[in-house]
Amino acid sequence: MKFRGKIVDVACLNHFTRVITTISRLTRTCVLRLTPQHLFFILSGNVTNGGVSMWCELAQANVFDEFQMEGVSAEDNEICLEVTPDLLSRALRTLHNAKVVKVKLTRKLRPCLTVAAELPTLSSCSRVVTHDLPVDVIPRRLWHEFKEPSMPDFDVSIYLPPLKTMKSVVDRMKNLSNFLVMEANLNGEMNLKIETDLVSVTTHFKDLGNPPWGGDASQGGGSSPSRDPGAMARARVDIRKLQQFLVGQQVNPSKAMCNLVQDRVVHLILLHDDVSLQYFIPTVA
Repeated sequence: MKFRGKIVDVACLNHFTRVITTISRLTRTCVLRLTPQHLFFILSGNVTNGGVSMWCELAQANVFDEFQMEGVSAEDNEICLEVTPDLLSRALRTLHNAKVVKVKLTRKLRPCLTVAAELPTLSSCSRVVTHDLPVDVIPRRLWHEFKEPSMPDFDVSIYLPPLKTMKSVVDRMKNLSNFLVMEANLNGEMNLKIETDLVSVTTHFKDLGNPPWGGDASQGGGSSPSRDPGAMARARVDIRKLQQFLVGQQVNPSKAMCNLVQDRVVHLILLHDDVSLQYFIPTVA
């Protein structure tokens, strides 16, 4: 297996750094899946992370000026690594003014992602900074656990309000309860609710709009055509998981959407140019 990439464009480096920083605030570890065309950052839902799962996809051509890789075989031309996004984020943030950044898979005492950068100096001598970030290679037999999740058969799909506004609301509600109820309908209305024995608080959003999912655009998912547009789909979630998603977001998406599966899952989607980030939060009883 071989992988090496080179970033020269400062805008691409800053963009990549923002994406990695967002991911680092959502999970301590995740799987980096490398293919000839894309980079995927994957978190599979399980008990240890409360059932939360994540899928982030980037086109490698929009990050790297040069990109070379050889997978485990010609038939399976991919590489899967378990990485710590926070370490990669910290390394990249120290290199924001680098002339060139190179990322490659190396073997030191253990497999590493080596990030090396040439930094500007006042003299004619170059200054190179190197970070060796430990990773674990995921064996081929486990790859089936890291495939793109299918879109759920949602009851309602709706555009989200401005994320900063939503974060402000959720931050305040977190002081009142550990759980939050999200409601939405096909009239572009969304409610964020806190319900306890002592207090009930609701924030209403209107005229958000509903994504026009086509027949096969939703990968089999989609609301029933006979559904009452005013009927609210409801999902009760751990407010800390929703807050974590809103706090960590640095992608500045052009579109932000939410698919609600009644009493099962909240599926959040951020889209920005070449980046798509999906985040799944399971409901609680």
